[in-house]
Amino acid sequence: MYAVTIAAPGGPDVLTWSEVDDPVPADGEVLIDVAAAGINRADLLQRAGFYPPPPSAPPYPGMEVSGRVAAVGHGTTGWSVGDEVCALIGGGGYAQKATAKAEHCLPVPRGVSLVDAAALPEVAATVWNNVFELARLQSLDTLLVHGGGSGIGTFAIQLAAARGARVFTTARVLKHPILLDLGAEVAIDYTTDDFAKAVHTATGGRGVDVILDIMGASYLERNVASLATGGRLVVIGLQGGLKGELNLGLMLGKRASIIATTLRSRPDAEKAAIISGVREHVWPLIESGLVRPIVHSRVSIEDAAAAHRTVEANEHTGKVLLVTA
Repeated sequence: MYAVTIAAPGGPDVLTWSEVDDPVPADGEVLIDVAAAGINRADLLQRAGFYPPPPSAPPYPGMEVSGRVAAVGHGTTGWSVGDEVCALIGGGGYAQKATAKAEHCLPVPRGVSLVDAAALPEVAATVWNNVFELARLQSLDTLLVHGGGSGIGTFAIQLAAARGARVFTTARVLKHPILLDLGAEVAIDYTTDDFAKAVHTATGGRGVDVILDIMGASYLERNVASLATGGRLVVIGLQGGLKGELNLGLMLGKRASIIATTLRSRPDAEKAAIISGVREHVWPLIESGLVRPIVHSRVSIEDAAAAHRTVEANEHTGKVLLVTA
């Protein structure tokens, strides 16, 4: 088969459409004929040489795919050849075929195309686990989503609003109309406005209950200042740096907490539990139309370099997908 390989760590031009060995499903796995693969920031880091895949994963990028089951490994249950699925995988999704753990697969939701389903596994698992399971966002709570125009951001806004939360978000102003349409109550232009001051004004000084943060160090001080009493800050990205100064006195006074997580490195059993929760709690909202995948563009997988440039330049709203046909 063919896959997008990384000739050497570097910029988008190192991505090469190359012939590689066909993957073979192990026990408990399925082989998927890939229809599409979602692009994630982690793929860009892997391409640049900063985020190697797990030892068991192929060396080429791609952490979520959609497609049809082509074969099942020994002892695999729950899926049959021909089933349409989307799946969370450790790597190797930028390819014509990919393997996935059976328990990390989801059926393509009713009302979603096979291609667009590739936009769902990573964002749905990330948002469900971090915002709702770990940070315990409840109806009538207020959530601040940083990077609202990203795949994770657009999904978090919709899911939180659908479950009865108030949603604030930061994004460039050109993205505000779609984010407000998706359910955000307040959109803040991070290039011109201090989001901490905007949150203080919008909440009457109370602050927000949960923050979903992709920036890390550069936002740490303002994130803590933006939390309400008992607030929870969830850090899932470090685009703004690794090290920041933390005011523990303010944290104590607010009885606040910080949670920092990644998804790719989780044990298989943890991922399976998250996927189970997504299927139970998130999939019905997608099938009802309350939540939908937001797809910025569908690009031929052979043009993966161009797709990476779009994501790197932050030109997209929602997901950029690589399509095999």
